[in-house]
Amino acid sequence: MNDPYSVLGVSPNASDEEVKRAYRELARKYHPDNYQNNPLADLAEEKMKAVNEAYDAIQKQRQGGGGTYGSQSASYSSSGTKDPAFARIRSAVSAGDLQLADRLLSEISDHGAEWHFLSGAVAYRRGWLDEARQHYQIACQLDPGNMEYRQALAMMNNAGGGFSSYGTGGGMSDCCTTYLCLRCLCPFDGGLFC
Repeated sequence: MNDPYSVLGVSPNASDEEVKRAYRELARKYHPDNYQNNPLADLAEEKMKAVNEAYDAIQKQRQGGGGTYGSQSASYSSSGTKDPAFARIRSAVSAGDLQLADRLLSEISDHGAEWHFLSGAVAYRRGWLDEARQHYQIACQLDPGNMEYRQALAMMNNAGGGFSSYGTGGGMSDCCTTYLCLRCLCPFDGGLFC
């Protein structure tokens, strides 16, 4: 993996808030829901994975855990959960295997904060925004100090529930949308995909 700071577009001297802000902006930009039925969906997914890994690596470094740039990313960012069942669910969500994530969630009887957060992540990936928001709210109520849960809820609230789905129309507008998405993913000034 490249230097995580360059992936997020911040200096190694950036404050924690600047790192979070950069991560949120990139996560919002490359989230899979923004690229449904779009030929650039695979590229956006790769970029999202790189952004998640970079953010995780920076968080581990700053928390004194060392961490390597090539560490495996969980869903969105790591909450530090020690439960292997939740780690498997996070991996399934990150890989887009929502059926496996659902099955694993259904096998867990303790519906605590992490369970609700991951249920929200699955609902979000499916486009069920109201259900995702409800799960994120419960996760925040059960564990109000967890920044990952709070960031997910804030993202939902800031988005206003209105995500556009690219590539569903037709004609020239799709061509223009594809061009704009390509410019976002592959800027001519040395982006990650070029």
